[in-house]
Amino acid sequence: MLVDSPPEPRADAVPAPPTRRAIRSLGLLVSVVILAFIALASIAIGAKGLSPAQVWHGLFHDSGTYADVVVGDRLSRTVLGLLAGAALGLAGAVLQALTRNPLADPGLLGINAGASAAVVTAITYFGVTSLSGYVWFAFLGAAAVGALVWFLGGSRGATPVRLALAGTAISAALYGYLQAVMIMDDAALGKMRFWTVGSLASATDATIRQVLPFLLAGTVLALALARPLNAVAMGDDTARALGAHLGRTRALSMAAATVLCGAATAACGPIVFVGLMVPHAVRSFTGPDLRWILPYATVLSPVLLLGADVVGRVVARPAELQVGIVTALLGGPVFIFLVRRRRTARL
Repeated sequence: MLVDSPPEPRADAVPAPPTRRAIRSLGLLVSVVILAFIALASIAIGAKGLSPAQVWHGLFHDSGTYADVVVGDRLSRTVLGLLAGAALGLAGAVLQALTRNPLADPGLLGINAGASAAVVTAITYFGVTSLSGYVWFAFLGAAAVGALVWFLGGSRGATPVRLALAGTAISAALYGYLQAVMIMDDAALGKMRFWTVGSLASATDATIRQVLPFLLAGTVLALALARPLNAVAMGDDTARALGAHLGRTRALSMAAATVLCGAATAACGPIVFVGLMVPHAVRSFTGPDLRWILPYATVLSPVLLLGADVVGRVVARPAELQVGIVTALLGGPVFIFLVRRRRTARL
């Protein structure tokens, strides 16, 4: 019995297009490569420029000028930028999904205001003068405000609108308190001026060790919430039909965003626009699926933060602009563009 052999492929056959998943995976890999390049630039660029060979020598030799510059100064700064950038991007993506507002950021729920108010209280009334002391007060302030916003927003019955309104009201009150204390206390004003701008310049190994457990816990929790938040983003009725537990998902999302933003703000001050710009930009090429938005935000947010830090070192040599100033200068025009584009799209 003869068996027909399979037809040979045509020479002019068009190969199947790559799947959307493959494209996203490739894009994430490229993003990781970009992040590695930016991290290397963060170590190499400063008041004293270093070549790749000098960076290598500084990283893997225990003593010498290059080791003092690379390991003693820039490595801790770069590591903190990686951690804080990832935390701010993840927190922003989670809050945008939680509030169903693509222009939301960690400041929307008052977390930055809580951290800042706690730090000025520590300086003025408790005599705290070291960064290691600021870290714990800032984190506790952020956590307290996150819990208060959750309570005022309705706890298990919280809705995106209630959470946003509660966060806005608390932020206004806390910033009023912050300004009043700083005006009445010149010492607090001088010490807070540097912290409130947002900077990586004071990064130390001790600071990283203090915030690292919180950042890791918040990252794991945020990434684990991708599927439930996808359901919540479709609306309450659809989420219930899909079996999502709305109250639990919102509570865990608030906890993750508070831990991430609180720890990042405690370590380097309130840095604006990172949690807004990166998740919003990522959504334009990943779509609304948080299983992709969250990993991309984790990788690309440090790219923005470290890139802004490098720019701040270059444009004002031998001095430097703090990273919070650079992100604000970049973020303002970008925010206006995003708002106008959304308005145009609706029309």
